[in-house]
Amino acid sequence: MLRVPSSIQANQFQSLNIQRPDGSEMTFVAYRSDVYPERNEVFFEEHAVIVVLEGEKKFSSPTQELHVHKGQILFFQRGCYSMNESIDANYKSLVFFVNEKSLKEFVGQHLNLFESQQTPLPDDPILAFTASATFDTFINSLLPYFGAKTPFLNELLRLKSQELLIHLLELDTAEHLRAILWHIYQGQKTDLDYLMSTYFLKPLSMNELSRLSGRSLSAFKRDFEEHFHTSPGHWIRRKRLEHAHFLLRNTDKNVSEVSMEIGYESVSHFIKAYKQQYGATPKRMV
Repeated sequence: MLRVPSSIQANQFQSLNIQRPDGSEMTFVAYRSDVYPERNEVFFEEHAVIVVLEGEKKFSSPTQELHVHKGQILFFQRGCYSMNESIDANYKSLVFFVNEKSLKEFVGQHLNLFESQQTPLPDDPILAFTASATFDTFINSLLPYFGAKTPFLNELLRLKSQELLIHLLELDTAEHLRAILWHIYQGQKTDLDYLMSTYFLKPLSMNELSRLSGRSLSAFKRDFEEHFHTSPGHWIRRKRLEHAHFLLRNTDKNVSEVSMEIGYESVSHFIKAYKQQYGATPKRMV
């Protein structure tokens, strides 16, 4: 599984970075020409926008199957899992990353664009758009900055990040992106039942889960224990074993396959944990 943008390697991508006030760098946009064939699972650590420059690719989330080609744009919400599969050797894309602080600042600076916002949040984690002539012009204006040396590059990229969002809002005829940005700006916390039912099988750290919930780590643990009356770690172990129990009774998967699916690298550790919860080994329960 790739975590992006932290998995971005200089030898795989060309990227443009924005310097933060604290001196750290944030990947703003990365360019990649995929090697065919390629199939991988990607976890988006930040909100991301993929612009297809050439070729075709398939993106699959738990609720969506998207087949995209040149001229299409996808917006991935932070925390989204996607299985990506290249279809041809010509696939090229730009991948933009925008963190929540930047999105809140953007909405705060353009509140007039959100005055009539009443659209509910979309059910799917990926939004799809089709590029316009003006959006294509924006992309073409950005490409020369790859490899360019200018003392004002950081300031220019900050402006380009704002321009990207304004163009996307122009393409957002269903107002789903507007609803997401308004939700982020208001600082609303993610429902814990929804969060955990979506991600309990995923290999995420407590820090990653707390970020997805819109809480600090300490607030996440506190709210979690108040809501579920147990710790996050204990709840996740129990739910994963319940899922394993279901798979062993209702599918043809063997113990090793089930163990791997619920995140146990050691089959023996899985068997021990399963026996502690169910009083018998997995084989005896089949």
